[in-house]
Amino acid sequence: MGMRTGAHIVWDWNGTLFHDNDAIIGATNAAFAELGLEPITIEQYRSLYCVPVPKFYERLLGRLPTDTEWEVMDATFHRYYTEHRVGCGLTPGVTELLAGWGAGGRSQSILSMYGHDDLLPLVRGFGIDAYFIRVDGRTGPSGGSKAEHMVRHLGALAGVDPARTVVIGDAADDAVAALHVGARAVLYTGGSHSRASLEGVGVPVVDTLDEAVAEAERLAS
Repeated sequence: MGMRTGAHIVWDWNGTLFHDNDAIIGATNAAFAELGLEPITIEQYRSLYCVPVPKFYERLLGRLPTDTEWEVMDATFHRYYTEHRVGCGLTPGVTELLAGWGAGGRSQSILSMYGHDDLLPLVRGFGIDAYFIRVDGRTGPSGGSKAEHMVRHLGALAGVDPARTVVIGDAADDAVAALHVGARAVLYTGGSHSRASLEGVGVPVVDTLDEAVAEAERLAS
């Protein structure tokens, strides 16, 4: 498509490259059950979800969870998710999109809030690790924002210009992280947020990853 060299995409993982909505909603409901909360639907999840994650729980509890409640819910979520992620796969068409973007001097990386030690073997297991110049998962406690992780991620990418970088993700926090480092963002409706909640962020919102890559081409030109 004639994109200039030097453009870079930072991909989100969960809900973007990795289509894990079923595992996410199941893990969320398993965590809710620990506090006696009723299960929610994927539609409710996508309309209410936000980061930091304790704020999401506050929307359902009517208050922030206590430290003990958060620890129990977080551990339950990750235990369930780890058991059920094996039934999830890449979003259809991902491999072809990664190969196409990687042509002609363009680069791409992954920054995820999924734990780093779990993320790396998962990416390798799908055989797509060679497409990325760097893959970073979360280190440290879960539940925070992506912005500071993005600072470290881009700082570790030699020769990548934030002004020619586009973050593609499924959550408002992806756009916030992009703006924090002077990059652009495209948000994808196939993951954890509804279109209505994404459109309030003020960046392009698309329904397919093909459209996301086309927008990244435009923004990084």
